[in-house]
Amino acid sequence: MSRFIRTSFPCYLLTLLPITAVSADNAPLELAPVQVEGQAISEAEATRTELQREQSLTPGGVTLVEAEDLKERSVVTLGDMLRYVPGMWTATGSTGDGTFISSRGSNLDAVAYDGNGMKLMIDGLPVTAADGNNHNTFIDPLAARYAVIARGANAMTYGASTLGGAINFITPTARTADNEAYLSVGSHGTVQNSVTGGVVAGDFDGLVTVEQRSYDGFRGHQEQQRGGVYANTGWQINDKVENRFYVTYVDNDQELPGSLSQAQFDEDPYQANPSNIPGNFLYDVEKWRVANRTESNLSDTSNLVVGFSFEDQSLYHPIVENPFFSLLIDNDQTTFGTTVRYDKKLGNHDLLLGLNYGETRVKGGNYQHSGGIRGALSTKVDNQADNLELFAIDRWHFAERWTLVYGAQAVTGSREVSNVDAASGVERNPKDDYDSINPRLGMIYQLADLSELFANVSKLYEAPTLYQLEDDVQANNETLDPMQGVVGEVGTRGTAPLGQASQWNWEVSVYYAQIEDEILSIDDPSAPGTSLATNIEDTIHAGVEALFGASLALGSNAQRIEPVFSLTWNDFTFDDDPLYANNHLPVAPEFFIKGEVMYRHGNGFFAGPTFDIVDDRFGDFANNKDIEGYELLGLRTGLERDNWEVYLEGRNLTDEVYVSNVSVSDNEAVNPVSIQAGEPRSFYAGVRFDF
Repeated sequence: MSRFIRTSFPCYLLTLLPITAVSADNAPLELAPVQVEGQAISEAEATRTELQREQSLTPGGVTLVEAEDLKERSVVTLGDMLRYVPGMWTATGSTGDGTFISSRGSNLDAVAYDGNGMKLMIDGLPVTAADGNNHNTFIDPLAARYAVIARGANAMTYGASTLGGAINFITPTARTADNEAYLSVGSHGTVQNSVTGGVVAGDFDGLVTVEQRSYDGFRGHQEQQRGGVYANTGWQINDKVENRFYVTYVDNDQELPGSLSQAQFDEDPYQANPSNIPGNFLYDVEKWRVANRTESNLSDTSNLVVGFSFEDQSLYHPIVENPFFSLLIDNDQTTFGTTVRYDKKLGNHDLLLGLNYGETRVKGGNYQHSGGIRGALSTKVDNQADNLELFAIDRWHFAERWTLVYGAQAVTGSREVSNVDAASGVERNPKDDYDSINPRLGMIYQLADLSELFANVSKLYEAPTLYQLEDDVQANNETLDPMQGVVGEVGTRGTAPLGQASQWNWEVSVYYAQIEDEILSIDDPSAPGTSLATNIEDTIHAGVEALFGASLALGSNAQRIEPVFSLTWNDFTFDDDPLYANNHLPVAPEFFIKGEVMYRHGNGFFAGPTFDIVDDRFGDFANNKDIEGYELLGLRTGLERDNWEVYLEGRNLTDEVYVSNVSVSDNEAVNPVSIQAGEPRSFYAGVRFDF
């Protein structure tokens, strides 16, 4: 497993720390308590160690990111947080802090706005809606303590049934985080600040973070105002049981600049779409979420976690206005979720049993509008979905250095769309049930104390979202089939010394997946600007994910050079499709490389370049639209002390004009692809104080 960690000297590494090993008699080895500067392990270190232990038992691509280490650069979006996670293609710029995410080829679609393909969780409890959509989801990366990214079928550890995997964000508590004030300012009218304060009183603790973000944008009609409150309180009921209650509130008002034609982009890549300003296209979301989680250490070898969450989202979203029709979405989405996880060590077996259940209801309507002002009701919407995931995994240390990982997931769920035309009263009511058993078999071989090989074969499965069923290409109430397939993966990860005071580390995964009935979207010729979802019989998703890092001493531990390189190669194609043959799927580039080379001094000073190298990609299924690749150069510098830190960051220093987001079409020759520019030359500065 790769992760960002703070070491005894002021630097950040990508390091594998195996937690579980096997002795010669096949008994799991217990690690000695970790000591930090002579003190017993802190609760924060204990949380990190447990995350490492869990992820080290996964025979595939998993990365742990420590959010504390992100505060030496500007981090606004999930794309910023996931910058060095291989296999994750992210694109920003369509909104202030929205991020397009594709993991191992998920969500390469014209209806990418639903954000399907990744299951997002906070402390193991679902944020993603029960149908799999992340349309209205806002997660502040700096409001998390850690993030665990399990790609593809490796997300079975969390019970997720998605093509792309899962991200679990771990919340800081008053016992794991310092009181802190943070301020970041920069180009395009960016001002982001937060204050975190907590208290520990015996068996009780509480932590509150209040954050605010203002953004003018680098494009026309891109202004954003966002505020949020993140709070949790814990009660140590006894030495074996802890209960924690969470409350989140986010209010986000966002102007949408829209996509441009190639001619508009060539004229001025940073202008708003000419329709978006008079149409006043907006993406305004208000949400609140409550959750509760109880963890019980039943014995020295068993642990039980039970939790629930409830979230309410209100969306006001004028998005289309043209001579054919206008569309304003005004609805409320509520999601209830519950999770149960039971861990049991039984001899050489490390057992995990789990349950995830969710229910989502979307009520509201699609309206006509003029200039963003809601008009007459066009369609009454009352959609609902539920999803149950049951999973069981055994990590069997059957021989010295060998761990067999096997298990299965059972998924059952329902989707129902009720769209009633306001004028005629006619209801469109596609609904269906979706069920699957998804087995998994993997192996881990410990090469040395800090390196290992892994492999797995797993079934992939993902049911359609309500958005996809609403946009179904079927002319009646027939529904879409679920996406499913088989993936094989092999890889290695580890850490090795380089001389007496240096080390390097690596994580490499190679995977190949054959997918049936992948849900993609074709253009709707009767309503320009909209798309219709359909199943594609066969597609292939294959790739290589690699992450390399090092910490190289320069004469003494006081000075070091620390490079980080994240490399991803993608091969996502149709497989002998009658219409698209073996064309490449659009949006994701064939390869991309992101990296940095930091100089670090023992006094806390750091400085170094950052870079992005992105290959060409296609914008349409017919592969008639080629999106040019690009190279970006940046620079970061700063100074860190025990209780404060400052940084200065420059991005895209050569002011490269490039395409970040792509709105997919069938065929560029019939319906031209729309594109959006990435961030121009920008500068950011930030400061953090602990108190």
